[in-house]
Amino acid sequence: MRFLLISLIFLLQTSCALQMTKDWVKSESTQKYIENSYFSELTTDYVYKAKIDVYGHKFGGILIIKKIGKEEHRVVFTTEFGNKLFDFLYQKDIFKKNFIVEDLDKKMIVNTLQKDFKLLISEKAKVEVQYDLDDELVFKTSDDKRSNFYFINKKTHTLDKIVNTSKSKQNVEVLYKEIIDGMANTIWINHHHINLQIELKKFAKK
Repeated sequence: MRFLLISLIFLLQTSCALQMTKDWVKSESTQKYIENSYFSELTTDYVYKAKIDVYGHKFGGILIIKKIGKEEHRVVFTTEFGNKLFDFLYQKDIFKKNFIVEDLDKKMIVNTLQKDFKLLISEKAKVEVQYDLDDELVFKTSDDKRSNFYFINKKTHTLDKIVNTSKSKQNVEVLYKEIIDGMANTIWINHHHINLQIELKKFAKK
């Protein structure tokens, strides 16, 4: 009976642990903070062609991210004809929904989009743990009741991925591709447990 109880406790502990980090090697932290500079320039309008697939509903258009203050960003998604689909304002820890179309104006969708774009535009986070992998350094930070893992490529020194997790599972993965001159030309946001994906491709002016 005692052996069965110990086995059950061990099973519960391992099943509740985050499997992603199971074989990772912790290393001495080389920095106190991790920085994400992809949307950090006040003088730059970050313009992407965007596809958002949410529970079978597909939206396409232009996404504009603009840093308008020290800790302030505006995120606007429009159709290619200029009709606004949503307009979000981030002021430090304050979020304001300026506008959103009725099809997207569901509490869960708005909350998810809010967190997704907050993850994209957050420029600095305190490092809690550092891991040393073969090709990457990974920095773990706290995000309310969740954690964010920032993957830095050892060769290019670029931020290639962010993974948002709970204590036991991966929730959201942000992938940065085609990084040129400090800008990610392609960004993927993939959710593991809900049907929501976002694809961003840098808008090329003709």
